[in-house]
Amino acid sequence: MSKLPSIICPARVTSQRFPRKVFHEVRGKPIILWTAERIRSEAPEFPLFFAVDAPELAKCLTSAGFEAILTDPAHPSGTDRLAEANLTVGAEAVINVQGDEPLVTGAQIRALAASLENWDAAMSTLATPFTNPADFNDPNQVKVIRDQAGFALYFSRAPIPYDRESGGKPDIAALQAHACYRHLGLYAYRADFLREFTTLKPGIYEASEKLEQLRALENGYRIHVALTDEPSVGIDTPEDVAHFEAALPA
Repeated sequence: MSKLPSIICPARVTSQRFPRKVFHEVRGKPIILWTAERIRSEAPEFPLFFAVDAPELAKCLTSAGFEAILTDPAHPSGTDRLAEANLTVGAEAVINVQGDEPLVTGAQIRALAASLENWDAAMSTLATPFTNPADFNDPNQVKVIRDQAGFALYFSRAPIPYDRESGGKPDIAALQAHACYRHLGLYAYRADFLREFTTLKPGIYEASEKLEQLRALENGYRIHVALTDEPSVGIDTPEDVAHFEAALPA
């Protein structure tokens, strides 16, 4: 890549688990603006755009000085929204930070960019070690296992790999020994692959796990998984707002 990737944040008004969450206010500010300001302060060197599905969301962002691209509200996924937005942006590579990630760090963004730059992969993502065995068994905490070069072997909601010695109930030491990681929903894509991805049909594993990144693996594309000690705090439910507020300075 000859230039820095552009960050494009897909954001939509509708949300099944938390309706209109991007507009939910924390300390008088919508979540979408917490995310936007965080990215701008943490990684100011990267061009930043928002791919949105509604004029009211575009207005919220542009009135605060951010660039928003209105995309088709019927897109089935954030990746499709990214691909459409990049037709306007024209970036050689795209970093995907969801609009509900108000605690993303500059280190995470730079790790994604470096992973895509330094490895022969169509896309890259991040993972972090498990620190709680309960999370390992939680289907909402996506697991990823890697090969020795750091490329994804599989992503799953199920606890993988199965730890036979503990009867499937590993402690932290066992999790660390088996090198299973908690996947973080941050991605970087090469632009040509991003266009190609939107033409691929979901496969049987994506349909089963409801994990979009499995579409890439099922079609023979490689995903490099960089490791970070900084777990992200995405906001998917009203309960997640409390975790975000607790992380804010008093």
